[in-house]
Formats: sequence, C-alpha cells, structure tokens
Amino acid sequence: MITLDLMNSIEFQEYLNSAIHSYAKSNVQSGNWNEQESIRKATEQYANLLPDGEKTIDNKLFTIRSEGQEVGMIWLALKPNNRGFIYDIKIKEDYQGQGFGKQAMEDIEKVAREIGIKSIGLHVFAHNQIARGLYEKIGYKETSIVMAKKL
Repeated sequence: MITLDLMNSIEFQEYLNSAIHSYAKSNVQSGNWNEQESIRKATEQYANLLPDGEKTIDNKLFTIRSEGQEVGMIWLALKPNNRGFIYDIKIKEDYQGQGFGKQAMEDIEKVAREIGIKSIGLHVFAHNQIARGLYEKIGYKETSIVMAKKL
C-alpha cells in the first residue's frame, strides 16, 4: 500500500536536482542533445514547466511513500480540455521491481479522475524498456512515434 503526498519544498529541491541530471542524460543518450548543452537545456525546460517550483499552478508533484518511507515521486500536470500529462515518475533504485510504479500509476489515475481529467498522456524515451513495458501493461497506447537515424 502506498500514499501520494504532495511534495514539500525540500523534497522538491532534491527531486529537481536529480531530475535535471537524469533528463539531460536521457536526452544525450537519445541523441537529442550534446553533452555540453544538456544540463543548461534541462535546467531551462524545468524552469519553464515549473516556474513556481512545487507550487506551480496546474501541476501536482507527489512523493510516493510506502509505510512512511519515501520510495519515489510522480508528477501530474493538468492540461486544457480535461487532459492530464505525467511528466515524471521515478521509483528509487532500492524499491524498484516491487510494484510501486504500477501502484503509483493506478493511484495517479484516481487523483486525475477526482479533478475531472478524462485522459492522461506521458512521454517515455525509447531506450527505457522497463517503463515502456509497465505503461503498456496498464493500458497506455502509443499515439506518436519519432524515429531517427544516425548518419
């Protein structure tokens, strides 16, 4: 059993620091950015998406807890036309493979329904096979595919 608790400012700063580096690394790995520009670009994107940090309107950043222990986080944004978007979900390495990600995804759907969201989207990097498998298992379908070829 997990709980989704709104992040406090300390949890948000810890999340933001790790998220920027993780997002930069994923974009380099995917060939979208070069390593020299990646941290700057990731920092700019997070600043644009969350100008008021964890208190940014239409964004809900949750700490995922199990028996009081922090096991991860999930970020749901409210978009126009009753749509939601999951910008991020992370389960700490020590807690991966124990069903926390699946349960957090199910619980965020409940939160979304309560606030009137009718559909939820998300982005997953192609190299993240574990996440892709989870999302497919719980009913997410591909809606767009971007392809690239290195020359």
